[in-house]
Amino acid sequence: MTLVPIALTIAGSDSGGGAGIQADLKTFSALGVYGASVITALTAQNTRTVSLIEAASPAMIVAQMAAVFDDLDVRAIKLGMLGGAKAIATVAGGLAGRATPLVLDPVMVAKSGDRLLPQEALAAMRNLVLPLATVLTPNLPEAADLLGCAPASSEPEMARQGQALRALGPQAVLMKGGHGTGETCVDLLITADGILRLTAPRLATRNTHGTGCTLSAAIAAGLAQGRALSDAVTRAHRYLQGAIAAAESLGVGAGHGPVHHFHAVWSDG
Repeated sequence: MTLVPIALTIAGSDSGGGAGIQADLKTFSALGVYGASVITALTAQNTRTVSLIEAASPAMIVAQMAAVFDDLDVRAIKLGMLGGAKAIATVAGGLAGRATPLVLDPVMVAKSGDRLLPQEALAAMRNLVLPLATVLTPNLPEAADLLGCAPASSEPEMARQGQALRALGPQAVLMKGGHGTGETCVDLLITADGILRLTAPRLATRNTHGTGCTLSAAIAAGLAQGRALSDAVTRAHRYLQGAIAAAESLGVGAGHGPVHHFHAVWSDG
């Protein structure tokens, strides 16, 4: 009997369904992976705004992690919104000593512009969870936040910042160029072996809610399936581009609409 690989997402809940835990579980399912979850925070959120955030207690986070790890054979873990220093410390403690591949999406600001990680929690993020990551997946503003510098404005700057982030502990860093400029969007996967350059046409669309969550979850799905990191990242990049391109067909919300996680699965009839 073939067993379905299991991936775990540890992140916040998005009531609008486009990002966070909801986006991660949709992505896992779309790519053939069973998804488990640990919710770190509840957000009252839609495509336009985040109106309220309520953190899960450390005890609840610990209990959820224990429930999953005690019963499920988790092959990869994705970390998303952790919300604050207490949650970061709690999650890091629960992951200590585990060799499971870990994808860290350092969620700091929602697409609406609402801040999801307080500035005072940045040190905990840098010191406690970056060293646990198989791959860190920051966008340009997140990378700059973590390094305390201005966002990269060129590929050489992206590469330098990626190397600086790798020096903080992650085995690899995927510098995402979605916040850049120009007709081509460039992502750089920086590892000990060099740099893998991934490109895609920059699409003019408002439907970008959950792109970071979706990409990192797709990478975790690939790692859960036993793919090498470069293969997992390349497939995840391709999957996200398809999800963005098909997002207009959803027509969800009046703000930054979600990507279409099931673009390759749903049919018109």
